[in-house]
Parts: sequence; C-alpha cells; structure tokens
Amino acid sequence: MERTTRRAALALSAALALAAPLVVAGSAHAAGTARPAPAVAAPDTVSAMVADAARQAQREVATNRTLARGANAPTGAALDAALDDLVADGAIAVTARVEKGARTWSGAAGTREREGRAKARPYDRFRVASNTKPMIATLVMQEVEKGTWTLDTPVEEVLPGVMPAGVTIEQLLSHRSGAPTATDWILASRAADPSSFDSVFAVMGQEVTDADHIEALRSAPWMNEPGEGFSYSNAGYVVLGMMLEEVTGRSVEHLLERRVFAPARMWQSAYPDDPGVRGPFLHESAYTGPVEAGWYDLDHWDPSLFAAAGAVTGTTEDLADFTEALVTGRLVDAETAADMLEPRTVGQEAFPDYGLGVYRLPDPCVPGGWLYGHDGGSYGTISVNLTSPDGERQVSVGITGRDLVYPVLTDEPLYDPSELLVGMMRATC
Repeated sequence: MERTTRRAALALSAALALAAPLVVAGSAHAAGTARPAPAVAAPDTVSAMVADAARQAQREVATNRTLARGANAPTGAALDAALDDLVADGAIAVTARVEKGARTWSGAAGTREREGRAKARPYDRFRVASNTKPMIATLVMQEVEKGTWTLDTPVEEVLPGVMPAGVTIEQLLSHRSGAPTATDWILASRAADPSSFDSVFAVMGQEVTDADHIEALRSAPWMNEPGEGFSYSNAGYVVLGMMLEEVTGRSVEHLLERRVFAPARMWQSAYPDDPGVRGPFLHESAYTGPVEAGWYDLDHWDPSLFAAAGAVTGTTEDLADFTEALVTGRLVDAETAADMLEPRTVGQEAFPDYGLGVYRLPDPCVPGGWLYGHDGGSYGTISVNLTSPDGERQVSVGITGRDLVYPVLTDEPLYDPSELLVGMMRATC
C-alpha cells in the first residue's frame, strides 16, 4: 500500500511537471522559504508524442516515396476509423481536421461529456491549452513591429521587480529565461496535500490573480540563469500577457479578439477567465489510472491558472485558420513570421526545435522540410496544431480525457493518438 501511494504521488508530480528544487545562483528569486513540492519532472509527453508521430510519418514516406505524392494516402473513412479507435481505447472525445489546399476532411468521435450522451462534433470547442502561446507570441511580435519594444527589451523595463534583471522578451518567447513553469507551484502551494490528486483537483477551481502568478515566480525555484538553456515555462507567457496589458492598456482578451481572432477568422475562439463552459464544448476529464478516483471531471477548473499561457478555447478549424493566417502574413509581416519560425533551441531530447512561440517538426511530405505549430496539454485535454510554411496544409486535433499517470504508473498510455496523427500528416501529402 505504501509503495502504491508513493507511486501515485510521483504520478501526480509528473502530471503537474513539478520541478526539482534547483535555485539560480545569485537570483533574487531564491526558494528558501518556498513550500516543498514533489521533486519529479516528467518530459513533455504530448510534445514528445507529436514529434514521434512526425518522425514515424516521415519514415513511412521515405520508405515509399510514392506516398509523398499522395498515393495511398489515408482516406476520410480511414481517418474516421482512427477516431473511433481512439475513443474505443479510452479517449472521451476527439475532433480532428486536415486541410490540403482547397480540400478539407474533418471528423469527430466520442461524447462531449464523460458520462453524457451528446455526440462530439467536428465544430465542437475545447481548451487549446498551450496552443495559446503562439497567439500571445503573435501579439508580442505585433508590438515589436510597432516599435513598442524589441526582442532584447528587458522585462524589468516594462514590469519592474517581476523578474530578475536581464530577462528579455525573446527569452520569454523562446523559453530560455530559466523561469519555472510556476502553475504547478501554485496548485501545490494551495493544496492541503500536494501529493494527493483529490487535494490538488479540489483547488483547481480557485481564481489565480496576476499577484498570485508573480508570487509563484518569486517562490518557485528557477531552472537556470537567463539565456543559458531551454526550460518550458508557463510563467514566462503569463508575464508576456501582463506586459501586453501594461503597454496597451487593454486586456489580453480584448487584444486576442481584435488582433488575432478577428483577422484570422477564428469565430468560435474565446479567452475565458471563469470556470465552466457553454454550448457545443468538449468537457475536460482527467484519468488517474488505478489510484484514487480514477477519473476526475474538470468543469470547475479556473482558466486563470494558465492565463496567457493557455486559457484560449477554440475549434480545430479555428486552430487551422490561426496558423494559416500567421504564416501567410495576415497577422504579422512575412519577415516577422519567419523570425518566429526560426528555432532558438534545436536538438532537444524531449521537446521539438523551438522558436518564438512556435516549434517545428519534420515534414513527412517534403524531404528536408518542416511543419510548424504547437501542442497543448491541459489537465483534461490534448490539442495539436501544425501547418506547412506556405499555409497550404494543416493538421489540427483536440482530444479530451487526458491520461495523467502514464508513464509513471503504467507502461502504456490509456490511448495512443500516434496512428491518427501519422495518418493525418500523411493525408496532407
């Protein structure tokens, strides 16, 4: 029993990406008074899964070059079957979309709620989580184009005292500031027992203010000195959202609606700041395997925990419309878009090559080419959104029912989206 309980605690800490207590030497953000948290950090399993799927699709096409010309590409019926298989394996719902020029396939399977009967539909909304980050990066780069600031502008100039001196906008965009992800620290500090799923999920409905996010930055251990390496950080994007509000006098919600959603024609997207969902929405649920309650429904979750790092909701069509608008110059200039796509960190073991709010993966259809985009992993939803650099080919997916304990408690995930993603990528060839 003791071993099972410890493994459950490790699973929770991995799910929340709680970092080991590494303090930056000389940093004003020392963790000496911080509340202890489980010292286990798991690789980003969503990003690793997407990268593996891209490489698998690349190998399949390389083995049979006719696949690159669209020969024997998965049919709509085959992709529909892959959706059904995913739900049969354990996902609650999945909605997916492939665009290739003027041709589009979209599909869905499962139910909108874990114990509901309403069927999931291709137009259903879901939490896109970290697919919010490219949208925030777009707003930041619009300010760079305006001359409001440069990529080298220190955070200290805009928000004094929030981050150590020397941390720049470019470092936040590219996750090279050394800042902790911090959202995990907020949950752990509020939970009566940070090693308990029951305890952590119970506090997910609490509001998180800007002051709370700043306090987490000051209390949680930093990962490295600014600029010294890649360390994925939700806190960095929350701070970028604060900086945008400071210099524009407008809320992040307003900025996204006027400067991203509208010009990209993302008509179903929103930036909520309160719990709950309305209308055709894929409700979030988390799977915790053989420990505690097994499944947790998360409609009480407050998106202010992620804020500018991951609070956006939308559809697969909206995600595809966003990446197309970004790479084709409708949201930023072509030169700016190219700068965002250019990786600042390459060759990482557990994360794709990362630029400014965007990462790249091998394009299975174009030898030596790349697909660009992002993924998202909230506590109950997975999202993926990729585009070719010319905006002609898109892959976007939303899946509810996230497995939070693989690979700590189980050798295999509840379900594996790889087959679906490989088929979708190949369908764009």
